[in-house]
Amino acid sequence: MMLSRKFLASVIMLLLLLPVMAEAASDEAVLRSWTHEDNYTDKDGDQSIRLRATYYSNEYVEALVAAEAEKNLWTADETENYKYTLLKNLNLAESIPFHIDIYVRGLPMYASPFDRHITMVVNGKKYSPIDYDKRFNFKILGARDGMVFFPRYDPKTGKEILAGAKDVRVIFDSAISHALSARGDVIWVWDLKKDRGRIGGGKAANRLEIDRLLKRMEKLNADRQALQKQLDALTKEYDEVNSRIDELQAQ
Repeated sequence: MMLSRKFLASVIMLLLLLPVMAEAASDEAVLRSWTHEDNYTDKDGDQSIRLRATYYSNEYVEALVAAEAEKNLWTADETENYKYTLLKNLNLAESIPFHIDIYVRGLPMYASPFDRHITMVVNGKKYSPIDYDKRFNFKILGARDGMVFFPRYDPKTGKEILAGAKDVRVIFDSAISHALSARGDVIWVWDLKKDRGRIGGGKAANRLEIDRLLKRMEKLNADRQALQKQLDALTKEYDEVNSRIDELQAQ
């Protein structure tokens, strides 16, 4: 029996779409794998909260860019522009970003100051946020989400915090809400060995590197100007001392 042209066209189209659909499903699976979520309720049922935290690993960022590009049918240039904006906003060169999503029912949640209730632990060392969405400081009832940024470099040693680390942990202090006070701190762990992705080069990464180098040049120029002022002052004092020596020798 001859197959209709319409049917054949549908089959061909499906075959062409299968790799795209598989890739999209793969991206979604990656995005989910870097997110932890759980629900908590206090013993009296007066307050229940849903906590969700997403770690922006290299693999997560690459999957997010790919998923957005596929969803919006972006060109290569549009994808690179999105990736550049994303990387710039995440400030991955200086921070370790997490997206925090909180949903509260019943009694409201008061978590101010929020940065005292959330901690990152790497290799047994604790780190507080260097920046976070200040809306977390206000009464939370219903949905609230935002970014929390931890330092990428140890403030004391200057070394990269994640270098050689096996995992990264985020701890929510149980004092953050009634729903957590009885069960204790929430501790979530992300296995860094599973971070197979790497943020590649391309125009976005190159633009970001140029931005970083320009900032570095600004700092170096400021340092050079400060040193030049010191050198000018030393040169002036040297000339004054030398001039005074000449005066004394001439007497």
